[in-house]
Amino acid sequence: MNRSYLFVPADSERKLAKARDAGADALILDLEDSVVPAARPAAREFAAAYLGEGAECELWVRINPLTTGDAMLDLRAVMPAAPTGIVLPKPFGADDVVRLAKLLDALEVEHGLPNERTAIMPITTERPAALFGMHEYAGSSARLRAMTWGAEDLSAVLGASEKRAADGSWLPVFELARSLCLLGAAAAEVAPVDTVYTDFRDEDGLAASAGRARRDGFTGMLAIHPSQVPVINTAFTPSADEVARAKKIVALFADHDEAGTLALDGEMIDRPHLTLAKRIVALAETAAAR
Repeated sequence: MNRSYLFVPADSERKLAKARDAGADALILDLEDSVVPAARPAAREFAAAYLGEGAECELWVRINPLTTGDAMLDLRAVMPAAPTGIVLPKPFGADDVVRLAKLLDALEVEHGLPNERTAIMPITTERPAALFGMHEYAGSSARLRAMTWGAEDLSAVLGASEKRAADGSWLPVFELARSLCLLGAAAAEVAPVDTVYTDFRDEDGLAASAGRARRDGFTGMLAIHPSQVPVINTAFTPSADEVARAKKIVALFADHDEAGTLALDGEMIDRPHLTLAKRIVALAETAAAR
């Protein structure tokens, strides 16, 4: 599971080069919102070359929506270099994941790539109607690796002048979108990834937002600036105390594999505690490996 996904405009060779040293678990080479239409042909070439060079982190590509002619141009440009995954913007629902998966099937065959090598992460909330079918992502495709959400396009469609309250919390409609994405990802058994914190100069606000995201069950977060990556990585890395307690829970149930409920440090714990403990250990191991 990735803690941080850093968006990088694919039309900027300077930003692409700088992103390598950001420390993100994954980079998202952006061919959509951060690239004006006139610059997309060059951006596709830059992205393909960058993918071909490889990196120590995962390399994803955000293509343009499937409703546009740019989407297929994007895919044809980058798929020969076998990106880790495709970020799908503005889907109408799970059917768009199925449609994208079929396109990737064909392109992997065409370029001699292993089947289902490239994963998919949809941005699930950019169209209002998409919020009503979040449960349909479960079982939609073996390529589905993660689900994330976005507030910017949704707010534009709604005509909302504000997205957050004064304390930084989401206003109700955006909190609903966020929660539905989290629940949809849990139902699909894929990683839930929280959306961007747009004020990249507000480190304290970002830390608070990332902390709430991990508290609620998100496993990672999108970033729009390299300076955000260390804050996000820290927020999604379990503390030494958390890991120690999680390992005690795992060991305790391993010694009593038939038990449903056990006592630990004066507290009764049961199987859901074990599930969470295993998740914490896995997060810690992934963070340590990186």
